[in-house]
Amino acid sequence: MPRAGLDAELVAAGAAALADEVGLANVTMGLLAERLGVRAPSLYKHVSGQADVTRRVAVLALTELGDALRDALAGRAGKDALTAAARTLREYVVAHQGRYSATVRVDPDGGPDDPLVAAGARVLDALSAVLVGYEIEPADTVHALRTLRSLLHGFAVLEAAGGFQMPTDLDDSFTWLVDFADRGLRAHGGGAGAP
Repeated sequence: MPRAGLDAELVAAGAAALADEVGLANVTMGLLAERLGVRAPSLYKHVSGQADVTRRVAVLALTELGDALRDALAGRAGKDALTAAARTLREYVVAHQGRYSATVRVDPDGGPDDPLVAAGARVLDALSAVLVGYEIEPADTVHALRTLRSLLHGFAVLEAAGGFQMPTDLDDSFTWLVDFADRGLRAHGGGAGAP
């Protein structure tokens, strides 16, 4: 019989917290069961295995990030929105490197009710809202989204992993990156990007 109160959502939350502590690659069913105070076979009453746990962590992380981006972007446009989105993503990744890493390569089931698709759409919708202020041509939207995501993701992941070793201030480099993205988006769109 499963532990009272334990469900798939609590398993995912426990796995996400553990991933933030030890890294997603080090989260095993045995370690997760120990953390949740159950035996490993008990987890299989709530999740189908390691891949299911990783997928659920990805959904959780994308939902959290999507909510944070939505809140940060409320009432903002242009460079102000870009800056808010960039800071929010950076702060989330640095604080939750383990769970965020689950979002990088998880295939959706493809169905319309797939929670991973819905959670990912929240993040893309927020980043798309940033692009509205730059009047990016519809044919270029996917390219702009990929560029923006790559810039922000790359900086945040490198920072979280301690990948920047030079003594130059990271906040200065981050401001430089946001300014660079703003100029690039303005050059390819019709919007001024001004706050």
